[in-house]
Amino acid sequence: MIFQRLIWASLAVALAVGIVQTGVQQLQAVPIILAAEVYEDQKIEAPATTTEAAPAGGHAAHEGHAMAEEAEEWAPADGFERTAWTFAANVLHAFSMALLVFAVMGVALWRGTTLRALPLALATAAAGWLVFHFWPSIGLHAEIPGMDAARLGSRQGWWILAAVSAALACASVAGLKSPLRWLLAAALLALPYLVGAPHITADPLAGFQGEAQAVLRDLGTQFVWATTWVSLTFWLCMGVATGLAFQRWVQPILRATFGEAGKLPQAA
Repeated sequence: MIFQRLIWASLAVALAVGIVQTGVQQLQAVPIILAAEVYEDQKIEAPATTTEAAPAGGHAAHEGHAMAEEAEEWAPADGFERTAWTFAANVLHAFSMALLVFAVMGVALWRGTTLRALPLALATAAAGWLVFHFWPSIGLHAEIPGMDAARLGSRQGWWILAAVSAALACASVAGLKSPLRWLLAAALLALPYLVGAPHITADPLAGFQGEAQAVLRDLGTQFVWATTWVSLTFWLCMGVATGLAFQRWVQPILRATFGEAGKLPQAA
């Protein structure tokens, strides 16, 4: 019963947040992405070097064409199809985050928090924004199409380190009582930046020249701010929606199931 209630509450939150998130993305981030994609064909790729002899004649051209076709990846068409897939991705993302927020709120309720549902949800959402966006993005900014960057695996590994460090810092501040928890949290937050975020030494827009490079550099700055506002909107909506849903659907069944056994404090 509790599991079903959590799933349906998370789905309701995901649909509401997904609608708002998709709308904000269409206004803030999508125009910048589309503007940057216009210049992708102007990028000058570094010539590939090889020690093997190329096949001669039409056979080489045929193999090159086949390899180019294999390298092409499917992408949704611009317009409704692209927006629909973006909405689906936003709903799935919001669904997973809603489950996580509900879990954190349930643990806080079990530990006897005095916060009501909505303030607790907003505090949890603020921690989520810190963990999943703000702290990792200080070291690795959002990138527009066409920008060069360090190896994907290195960036993913560092992002996970930054997110886990921020999550542990939030957990130590919220869960520990010792005054040293603030020192521990500061050390955890500093850890990924002591390791250092992976970056390339060259200019990320070195493959573009003239007006294209200037325009893309400006779009890159705009995109950093746009993704920040999109993330803020997402977590603000997540906090409000999960707070209302927790108070209406989740908290009563938690108290009915565990409160009678003395495992949860009674409502004030």
